[in-house]
This record gives sequence, structure tokens and C-alpha cells, in this order.
Amino acid sequence: MKKFLGEFKEFINRGNVMNLAVAVIIGGAFTAIVTALTTNIINPFISFIAGGTPGELSGLVVPGTEIDFGAFISAVINFLIVAFIVFLLVKAVNKAQEAADKLAGKEKEEEKKPPVCPFCLEEVKEGATRCPHCTGAFDEPAKGK
Repeated sequence: MKKFLGEFKEFINRGNVMNLAVAVIIGGAFTAIVTALTTNIINPFISFIAGGTPGELSGLVVPGTEIDFGAFISAVINFLIVAFIVFLLVKAVNKAQEAADKLAGKEKEEEKKPPVCPFCLEEVKEGATRCPHCTGAFDEPAKGK
């Protein structure tokens, strides 16, 4: 049981979990703001355009049913606004991370490609003097690029 709790503690203390927790809290608060925007500003505007009364979107409700297109449009607008803001935040964080990496002098290292046999063009291990596929002999030990 101690080992399990230790693993759980290690999992919780990782940076990604903490970042996720902060993101959920901020996302919840931001969603409340967007919901207030759509409820108090956008819905009355849609109601005005659709010919409904100011308090409801009656112009977009199918009479005799509970089908409410106004509520659906409001939810879609909520989603689009939140998704757009999250996109902008992620883009800004990525740009800040790139700038921090440049300031720290970190450059992206190019992936080293494994050496290739000049005879059969198959991959060989670095330092090999003979190809394991075609048994071709190399003039010097194979080196990656």
C-alpha cells in the first residue's frame, strides 16, 4: 500500500498534472464568463433578429415540442468562443516557450540518421564494417548522418 501511495504522490507532483489542474480551474472560470456573454448579450440579439421576446428565444423554438434551436445556437457559440480563446492561449504559450528556449541557448538537435549500406541501401549499425543484409564490405566503419 505504501508503494502505491508513493507512486500516486509522484504522479500528482509531476508538472503536467499541476498544469492540467490549473487549466481546468481557469477554463471553468472562463466558461462562466462566456456563458454570461451568450446569455445576456448574444441570445437577446438572436431573439431580436428571430422575432422572439427579449427574455427567450421563442422565435427559434418549434411550437408544440421542446426543440429549442436557440439553446443549441447558444451552446455552439459558447464552444466556438472558448475553443478560440484556448487556441490563442496555447499559441501564446508555445511562442513564449520557443523564446525561452532561444534565450537559454537550446537549439533543436537534428535527428541523427542511421548509416546506410552503399550497396543495398539498408540500414546498418554505426561502426559496422560489413553489411548484415548483403555482406558488402565497407572501406571504413559506418557512420550516421
